[in-house]
Amino acid sequence: MKKRKISILGAGLSGLSAAITLKKAGYDVVVYEKNIDVGGRFNGDIQGLENWSEKEDIVSEITRMGIKINFDCDPFDYITISDTKKSAKIRNRRPLFYLVKRGNKKGTIDKGLKEQAENLGVKIEFNRTIKPENADIIATGPIMSKIPGIDKGIVFDSKSKDISEMVLNDELALNGYSYLFITRGKGCMCTVVMNNPKEVNNCYEKTKEYFTKKYNINMKNVKGAGGVGCFSLERNYVSENRKNLYVGESAGLQDVLWGFGMRFALESGNLAAKSIIENEDYGKLAEQKFSRRIMAGMVNRYLWEKFDKKAYTFIIGHPRYTLKNLYRFHTYTFIQRIIYPFAKHYLKKKYPNL
Repeated sequence: MKKRKISILGAGLSGLSAAITLKKAGYDVVVYEKNIDVGGRFNGDIQGLENWSEKEDIVSEITRMGIKINFDCDPFDYITISDTKKSAKIRNRRPLFYLVKRGNKKGTIDKGLKEQAENLGVKIEFNRTIKPENADIIATGPIMSKIPGIDKGIVFDSKSKDISEMVLNDELALNGYSYLFITRGKGCMCTVVMNNPKEVNNCYEKTKEYFTKKYNINMKNVKGAGGVGCFSLERNYVSENRKNLYVGESAGLQDVLWGFGMRFALESGNLAAKSIIENEDYGKLAEQKFSRRIMAGMVNRYLWEKFDKKAYTFIIGHPRYTLKNLYRFHTYTFIQRIIYPFAKHYLKKKYPNL
């Protein structure tokens, strides 16, 4: 007889995605969240829900999962990529990404998923936790020992036109990138630094100087934003006794190149739930669905760091070529398979905690 009562540890995107799927299938679901509400790590941060690593549009995929788009989800079919000296505007027929807000306020994806879960009858126990071994699904977010990336910036209100720009420059974002998003009067300006958190303050100040000088933005209601990036070179989908399923960042699911993880979170939560419903091996299903994208990201990170500024010039100087191959860069091509052993050795040596 299948277990009909499911305990989920963590009310992030992956945990709530799993809860919604299970509840719709008739399971009794309880989610335990140690914080007082969802989205506790965020303060209205604007993040990109990437739309290039799969052929299916992410909004279509989310809808197919049975999740409603009851949160702000603004499509962007363009982005400007710059190294501060030159720039290129990349466009696509379908959205390159969707901008969503994070946190517990109206319009955020976190609040939207919480409302859907609760409306279905999912019980969310805030300010409560249980031992991981007692949870069917573990969705506790970043693994603190596997955090080489840090994101620092601000969110604000602005009457500026919509802006979408990524800056690839080590002075503004060491081994990472800076970005400015403005959509529907809300903005987010951040720098992402990899493997050297002490540089984040200096990089952020240079990022702020660059963007404010370029766009002359009038910012109001400025608040701090940012967080950490959890990366893992090895995925861990199930516990040793195979009773606990790991999803999202808890499973090591995060793009090693850019740190995009929301798509992984939603997909893995839904997949873990379906494996319970259909009595299938989640570990095998997850490896089939995610391994190629993760390994491609490791190769991309390796090439990014090895070629340094040459990679910047290549991306900025060849926007059409980059766009045409953006999906292929995340599908683990024949060339990436050849490079992978070297990439893994390099990354393990440089990031030993991963």
